Amino acid sequence: MDANHLYEQIVKKQSFLCVGLDTDLRKIPVSLSGKHDPMYEFNKAIIDATADLCVAYKPNMAFYEVNGARGWESLARTVQYLREHHPEIMIIADAKRGDISNTASMYAKSMFASMDFDAVTIAPYMGRDAVQPFLEYVGRWVVLLAVTSNESYEDFQTLQVNSPHGEQRQLFEEVLERSRHWGHEGNMMYVVGATHASMLKRVRAIVPEHFLLIPGVGHQGGSLDEVVQYGMNRRCGLLVNSARGILYADSGSHFATAAREKAKELQQQMAKHLEKLSAK
Repeated sequence: MDANHLYEQIVKKQSFLCVGLDTDLRKIPVSLSGKHDPMYEFNKAIIDATADLCVAYKPNMAFYEVNGARGWESLARTVQYLREHHPEIMIIADAKRGDISNTASMYAKSMFASMDFDAVTIAPYMGRDAVQPFLEYVGRWVVLLAVTSNESYEDFQTLQVNSPHGEQRQLFEEVLERSRHWGHEGNMMYVVGATHASMLKRVRAIVPEHFLLIPGVGHQGGSLDEVVQYGMNRRCGLLVNSARGILYADSGSHFATAAREKAKELQQQMAKHLEKLSAK
């Protein structure tokens, strides 16, 4: 999937919503417990209820890996269902991979060739050779961690470092500056947490045209309005993720309807921002 296709979907659906499929077996409705594959049935119902309102889905690998082989099966079936019924929608593996190059090559093959994801989240700590194997797949994306939404992000991401030119930067800014040359606007995105929305202005000073994946709106307290204020560019440039606020809006038999209502609320807010963008 290229950037033009993603932007076309944003315009068509008037949405830059990414639904996080953080499917927790402990939280899905009891009515699904008797199914052969309750995780997949839950995901399928969520997808059917929200596919016209979002442009991406982001399964978090941990929620599937914890269930062993059955979890991997649920994940594979979910991806296959999306490919068959909603091929226009981006699928992001929230895997946070990052290892030496020969291992990274295997991770890239598993994510893109075996599992058929469009994008995968990558930790930048090990540098370029841990990221490059993922960039070798045409039409696929690296989503590099820049400013994460967790409370302890400041442990490392805001440390002062010296750039090669002798300038003082925070570490996340140096990550952006160096990594933007590894790929381009059509195969690299960056994670920037909505809980630190004011930092988006500094992010955009370095990567003005790249797409940004924004977690943290909803349960973590991030503001959509602030994300748009500081992070939207001339082609939107945003994918705002919501998981728990949509998935678990209702714990009973009407969970899919409730999920749609929550997704619709966000989509309508996004449509207003996109309308303002198009009027500029």
